[in-house]
Amino acid sequence: MNLDFPFFLVAATLVTGLIWLIDALFFAPARRARASEEKPAKEPLLVEYARSFFPIILFVLLLRSFITEPFRIPSGSMMPTLLVGDFILVNKFAYGLRLPVLNRKVVEIGEPERGDVVVFKYPRDPSVDYIKRIVGLPGDRIAYRDKTLYINGEAQPQTPVGIYTGTGSGARETGVMELIEQLGEVKHHILVNPRVPDFGFGCQVLARGPVTVPEGHYFAMGDNRDNSNDSRCWGFVPESNLVGKAFRIWMNWDSNQTGFPVAWDRIGRKVE
Repeated sequence: MNLDFPFFLVAATLVTGLIWLIDALFFAPARRARASEEKPAKEPLLVEYARSFFPIILFVLLLRSFITEPFRIPSGSMMPTLLVGDFILVNKFAYGLRLPVLNRKVVEIGEPERGDVVVFKYPRDPSVDYIKRIVGLPGDRIAYRDKTLYINGEAQPQTPVGIYTGTGSGARETGVMELIEQLGEVKHHILVNPRVPDFGFGCQVLARGPVTVPEGHYFAMGDNRDNSNDSRCWGFVPESNLVGKAFRIWMNWDSNQTGFPVAWDRIGRKVE
């Protein structure tokens, strides 16, 4: 069972805030009136805890809901951009401010751009967070064949880099090619496996030809093209499912690393 952390934060903020407020309005004045120099007013332990924890929980709630939220990369679907064990920070206001739990947008700020790496609620199970790259915007016609992405009939340029050599958990990816793909102004690295078919992951959405991204939706793909469960398999990402834009790696911990499990050179790296 997944913990609904936003709901927990909202509930904890309300409970601790109400306990503190009710005590301050109705009980604290009576305690102060009965107090004396010999016997000062003693705050109940429950109220003391509520008063102490309320500002901390409120700060975490506001920070996590409206500014930034940490996530951990559990799989290799975004290699080589993001590796297993990367801990990333996600900008929560890049695509507008949403109320926690209700997920209702209250302030319009921006919209995803082609090439953004985004975290979103998996359309088939919103309790699960996914991270992929936005490749298709509303109205775009998307096709994928011969390991090449086509947007509105145009093949997106690819520049070969060579055979990919991974480390840690990434070392399991053998015999795959690394390329630089250009999506408009955005250049990023991808992995393709020439030994498997385009839809080797079992994806069928694009197997029958180009699809058009509907209004209010986006087409997302993993950079590890032959090892990613993405829009090619299950369709489009609704705008309401967007969580935020990934922008920085703040930690890496991969137990499969040789030696110490932290890849120090990844800490602080910008997500592009």
